[in-house]
Amino acid sequence: MVSVVITTYNRRAFLREAVLSALGQSYGDKEVIVVDDGSQDGSFDVVRDLPVRYEWKKNGGVSSARNFGMSLAEGHYLSFLDADDLWKREKLAVQLARMEAEGFAVSYTDEIWLRNGQWLNQKKRHRKYSGDIYEQCLPLCIISPSSAVIERRVFDEAGLFDESLPVCEDYDMWLRITSRYPALFVPLPLIVKRGGHADQLSRAYQAMDKYRIIALLKMLDSRVLNDLQRKSTRAELQRKCMIVAKGAQKRGKTEEAAYYFSFCQDPRSDLPLG
Repeated sequence: MVSVVITTYNRRAFLREAVLSALGQSYGDKEVIVVDDGSQDGSFDVVRDLPVRYEWKKNGGVSSARNFGMSLAEGHYLSFLDADDLWKREKLAVQLARMEAEGFAVSYTDEIWLRNGQWLNQKKRHRKYSGDIYEQCLPLCIISPSSAVIERRVFDEAGLFDESLPVCEDYDMWLRITSRYPALFVPLPLIVKRGGHADQLSRAYQAMDKYRIIALLKMLDSRVLNDLQRKSTRAELQRKCMIVAKGAQKRGKTEEAAYYFSFCQDPRSDLPLG
C-alpha cells in the first residue's frame, strides 16, 4: 500500500535511526527502500541486519536518488524520508486515515525542528495550510519531503524530481503538484527534522533564490496555471529576481545584477529562461 523511499548520502551517523523510525510505524502495509546515493562511509553496515531493500547507486544528487527509489517502489502511495529526519510512530497511519476519509491525493504534516540537538521554533513565514495552497508555496517551500504522502498517480501527471536542480528541487516539485492538486495539512508534529550539520545542501549553495527562479520560470512555461496562479507566479518571480539582483550588486557582480534587474522590470507574462 505504501512505499517508503529513504535517501541517504554519507549519513551513517543518522541512517539506522531513520530506518528504524520507518520500520516501526504502526501502519503495517508498507515496504521500505533505502537508496544510497554513492556513500563512502560504510552506511550499509549500520542497516545490513534490517528488513529493507538497500540499493547503492553512483552519486547523482537527492533528486536522482528519490527518482530511482520511486522506480523501484510498488506501493499505491509514495512517501519520502531523508536520512537525517525521523518519523513519529503513528505518522503513516494518521495521514492515510485522513487522506482516505477526506479524499486527498496529497498530504503533509507539521514538524519538529532540531538544530545541533536544540529545539528550533518555526517562523510565521513557515505557516502551513490545507487546500489549494499553490500561492502559499510560492515564497518558499513549506512542505518537507519527509512529511509528505502522495498517491503515485500524482507523479504520473506532475513528473519526477528535477535532477538538474542541485537544491530547491522540493520547491520545484511542490509547485508542480500544488498547481494541480489540493493538499491536506495534518497539524500534528509527526516528523523530526535534524539540521545543523556542515554538509547540508542548504549551506553549500548561496543565493538559493536563483534555483527558485528557475522553478518559477518552468511554472510559467507549463501552461497548467490559471489566471490567478499565473499572476501570483509572475509577481513572486519579480520579487525573487530583485532579491538576487541586489545581492549580486552588493557583491560587485554587475553583469549578473543587470541580468536579474532586467527580469524585475519586464512586465511580460512569458519571461526568457536566460
